[in-house]
Amino acid sequence: MNIENSRDYYGKVLQGSDDLKTDACCTLEAPPPEIMAAMRNVHEDVRARYYGCGLVAPQAIEGCHILDLGSGSGQDAYILAQLVGENGSVTGVDTTPEQLAVANQHLEWHREKFGYAKSNVAFVEGDIEQLDALGLPEGHFDVIVSNCVINLVADKQAVFAAAYKLLKPGGEMYFSDVYADRRVPAQLQADPVLHGECLSGALYWGDFIAQAKAAGFADPRLVTSRPLGIGDPAVAEKLDGIAFYSATYRLFKLDLEMQCEDYGQAVRYKGSVPGQERVFELDGHHHIERGRMFPICGNSWKMLAGTRFAEHFEFFGDFSTHYGVFSDCGIAVPFGAGEGSTPDTPAACC
Repeated sequence: MNIENSRDYYGKVLQGSDDLKTDACCTLEAPPPEIMAAMRNVHEDVRARYYGCGLVAPQAIEGCHILDLGSGSGQDAYILAQLVGENGSVTGVDTTPEQLAVANQHLEWHREKFGYAKSNVAFVEGDIEQLDALGLPEGHFDVIVSNCVINLVADKQAVFAAAYKLLKPGGEMYFSDVYADRRVPAQLQADPVLHGECLSGALYWGDFIAQAKAAGFADPRLVTSRPLGIGDPAVAEKLDGIAFYSATYRLFKLDLEMQCEDYGQAVRYKGSVPGQERVFELDGHHHIERGRMFPICGNSWKMLAGTRFAEHFEFFGDFSTHYGVFSDCGIAVPFGAGEGSTPDTPAACC
């Protein structure tokens, strides 16, 4: 499935989110209050052509420089522009001219709405499989986000590898996408509707973990997940036997180990991250309450101590003594897949 098919589906076939046949490219969870407030400041034309599958608004991003891969009509970019503030910036990359036209048409409208002296948003036309060709500065971005787009490209490994190079040390890739519980057959991958609906290009989750690690992101962390509903009978019949999930992962550009190792470390959260004053959520099963001593593995320690989150924690211990594996590592499907499972089911480690 080539990039021209994606441009056609999102630029010409779909005229709005109501045209979608499944909920794969829809965000169903209720946004937190600060995101809802920011969303109300986004132009209605931009919101009407939104096709995201999750919320890509990581914590503590004031002043950050953010790259949005597959920015579409710009909804996520304009929300993030408010969260990073006037001293931060958001750069959106998209390959669909019709979507970019909507995003660019409202640049000045949003600048005035936000009360900024100059716009902190810019959009670039380009293929996210070829980020190296767009002249983006390496080692520049604090955070890279993407919302239900990587599944649409053929060379996903190229996206992860380029993202790693574009991030600052300690930066993170925080993104939502669609995953499958098995590899999608080749004949289905060529179906233009299944591809445009973000299904046939979905990575088998095990292949995603391998590709992320190969790019340098040693310990992918699952933040949230939900099973996808397929309401169109014809689409459901084609995909019978394959389960799909919308999931949000965070990947850090850090020197991490391949599994969770125990060094006797702990952290204490200060309660200072806006919107998560009582509990800081690192991932789906690291919910760190304010004021409590929280034992933590070496990788999780680095995800806090070596990133923008460091100022929000106290740190106890070091790496001088190794006590073995921090917790059991599993190989089951990481998402909340059925009876007895929850969205907090661990991914690869701890």
